[in-house]
Amino acid sequence: MKRNYLKDNLEAIEIKTPKTISQLIAEMAKTGFQGRKLGEVVEVWEKMLKAKDLTIFLGYAGSLSTTGQWKEICWLIKNRFIDVLVSTGANISEDLQDALGHGYWQGSHNVNDEELFKRNIFRYYDVFTDGIKYRKMTNLIRNFINTLKENYPYSSREFCYLFGEFLAKRKINCILSTAYQEKVPVFSPAIMDSEYGIAAVLAKRKDKKNIIVDQVKDFDEFTKIGEYSRKTGVIYIGGGVPKDYTQLLTATVALLRGEKLEFPHSYAIQITTDNPVYGGLSGCTFEEAVSWGKEKKTAPKVQCYCDATIALPIICHALAERIKFKRKTPNFSKIFENP
Repeated sequence: MKRNYLKDNLEAIEIKTPKTISQLIAEMAKTGFQGRKLGEVVEVWEKMLKAKDLTIFLGYAGSLSTTGQWKEICWLIKNRFIDVLVSTGANISEDLQDALGHGYWQGSHNVNDEELFKRNIFRYYDVFTDGIKYRKMTNLIRNFINTLKENYPYSSREFCYLFGEFLAKRKINCILSTAYQEKVPVFSPAIMDSEYGIAAVLAKRKDKKNIIVDQVKDFDEFTKIGEYSRKTGVIYIGGGVPKDYTQLLTATVALLRGEKLEFPHSYAIQITTDNPVYGGLSGCTFEEAVSWGKEKKTAPKVQCYCDATIALPIICHALAERIKFKRKTPNFSKIFENP
């Protein structure tokens, strides 16, 4: 019985140069704690990319685009390392601040915030941005909203697709324009909890332009992707609404097909700093999700408790070194006229 426990040797990392990020990650996977988990994330993601008939969802939570992570998301979309993006409104608006050339600045969390307010500087922990230029980004969204059909019920996917088209025509390279060009659907189930909400209210009050984002239509469209897919895999950068929304997909598809049928995710990855003991979904373990039928018990799954600004660049660079093939990706044109 002792042999059942003492079977996989831990291997200490040796300092050698040159060494690729991919090699280092492989070595970390043979260590312990969160370094091991980071290595396992890359291993599971690679398995997902090699799997047949798999639709890969990426949940992109919080406000990570302000820290310079948005180009990594564009890279994942371009290389089709993901097939569907579920994002907070912040992450698919605040990348525009950078894409428009307005920029972000390294600052400090030890600062007089009242002084920043007087000087129209917005702070994200130790990142600063120009508040005046930030409102120009708001007006860009408002200008787009004014091109939409009034009182038509848009899903967030339709909204993001059309905004991606709007941005691509203006040669603004960002997450939504990249997704539009690569035919990767983007859902933002809480999109109004961001600058989009401010822009929509400005358009309604000042421009008399009333638009509707229909959340029922949104989730119905999202569920159709689940029904269309033979297998699904999930990657969560953070947690929040993008994670919960994507986890609910499995339960909904199962109920639509008949309560005795299960449709759990076949692969699962999460990078999070949230603790599971407080009961929130952002920290909820995939083992707990098995009780809901959201993940397969036998699914390759790994959660790495790490700041995404540390983990995501390392993971993406390791994948760039390892993955040299073009995967066959799902075609959503059978589901949506404008995928």
